[in-house]
Amino acid sequence: MHHELLIQCPDGETKTIPMTGERLAVGRSSAAELCFAEDAGLSRQHFVFELDGDSWTIQDLGSKNGTFVNNIPLKARLILQPGDRITAGHLAIVYSPQTKASAPEVVVFDSESGSGSTTSTLVSSLEGANQTILVDRGGPKTAAPMKALIRAGQELSENRPLADLFPVILDLSIEAVNAQRGVLLLLEHDQLVPKAYRGEGFRISTAVRDRVLNERCSILVRDAQLDEAFKGRMSIVEQKVHTMMAVPLQTKDSIIGLIYVDSLFVLREFVKDDLDLLTVMANVAAIRIENARLAEIEQAERILQRDLGQAAEIQRRMLPPQAPHVPHTDLAGFNVPCRTVGGDYYDFFTYPDGRVGLALGDVSGKGLPAALMMMGLQARVHVLAEDPRDLAAFMARLNKTTCANCPSNRFITFFFCVLDPVSGDVVFANAGHNPPVIVRASGQTQLLEGGGPVLGILPIAPYREERAHLDAGDMLVLYSDGVTEATNSVNDEYGEDRFVRVLRDRRADPAPAIVQATMQSVNEFAAGAPQADDITLVVAKRV
Repeated sequence: MHHELLIQCPDGETKTIPMTGERLAVGRSSAAELCFAEDAGLSRQHFVFELDGDSWTIQDLGSKNGTFVNNIPLKARLILQPGDRITAGHLAIVYSPQTKASAPEVVVFDSESGSGSTTSTLVSSLEGANQTILVDRGGPKTAAPMKALIRAGQELSENRPLADLFPVILDLSIEAVNAQRGVLLLLEHDQLVPKAYRGEGFRISTAVRDRVLNERCSILVRDAQLDEAFKGRMSIVEQKVHTMMAVPLQTKDSIIGLIYVDSLFVLREFVKDDLDLLTVMANVAAIRIENARLAEIEQAERILQRDLGQAAEIQRRMLPPQAPHVPHTDLAGFNVPCRTVGGDYYDFFTYPDGRVGLALGDVSGKGLPAALMMMGLQARVHVLAEDPRDLAAFMARLNKTTCANCPSNRFITFFFCVLDPVSGDVVFANAGHNPPVIVRASGQTQLLEGGGPVLGILPIAPYREERAHLDAGDMLVLYSDGVTEATNSVNDEYGEDRFVRVLRDRRADPAPAIVQATMQSVNEFAAGAPQADDITLVVAKRV
């Protein structure tokens, strides 16, 4: 049985992948059959599809952030069922999606129809059409095409939205050659999509379609009832199509679609001049469509950049402008998104008894969706952090509200702790976040292990309150995985060892200097390679 995967990629594009062979690994590594190198939420070898008899199975490969099938964490090898939904990192994958019934199509491509060149079929090109029309032979025969082109130029010079442009182009084409029906089809993700049509139930030969798109040919069939390539085709007989033309929407660099016109009755037969005229008009129309597309893209990009700039300013205001002054404690925080806005969040909370709360969260994904979730997380934490007596209950309530507002393909890692600067006691709870690092005054290091699952997946999830202790001169460092998973030009990771070495070497420095030294080390390692994820650091020293 044939199976396939419907994949929604991190950039929003959706594609279908047939499942062939016996194994399909997914991850950031180039060795994986399905490689998503830019998805920082994936491990290098994250999970694998394997064929077991007639069934496909899925198994997690010890990934850092986990694999989820129908929102349930994958703990063992699982036999997949059609329609199962897999999420990992920033990917959403549906296994063997059920095809939905669709409405009757405007255009059907008939694989039985041919495109043979017989006495009643003419083939032309843009170059030949330009020579035919532009050569001044005088007389009314030349005047009619020129008038049609002049009118097309006038109509298409007006500033119209792209959606309004398609019916204008089709109407001009049909009127110029005196056709009865027509359809304008545009290539979108390698599929021809009707954008304007007059008539319905078009059946176009796949051979004609392929010659128009691949060979840049313009094709005229004078009498489809007699042409050897079409005679006897039921689609032609049933529609009583007599004469037809198909020409490419051709720009300087590419084919972006085609225009098809036909006539159903033997009232007027298309001729070579009609084919040449329609070919040139389609070329003019294609250039106008591309210009309109570019104008809309540029306008959308300007609006997006303006909105992103405003969103970035709002987000910056939601993060602490500076670390608070707390007796016996040296604090510093830092954040830099990999895009204009990001999904990392950090915060400080001071309490009347002198204690200070430290928070750091990392929303899966990047860009605007992650930033919106980060802002929701910040609002919920500010409410719950007012009473930090039971951090296990604090994290459970935060997870429950996050699940109610979190899309199924997103999650949040989060760490929260409360430090008593006088006693040095640290109480903390962790929801799937990187274990923070304690660097002792002696240079020894310790990871704050323990905690519960990430936020936003399971509404009822267990969390534990853990404890640690800081002596004078010790420091606690919270960080997002954008630090340790920063990569250089050959895709090597910065890693925890380099990170801990910098912290240990600079442990005697003030907290802001430690942040600065860490970022300098990360930037020197990356050596100009693009930042793949948001980077956030929080340093707390007991002094």
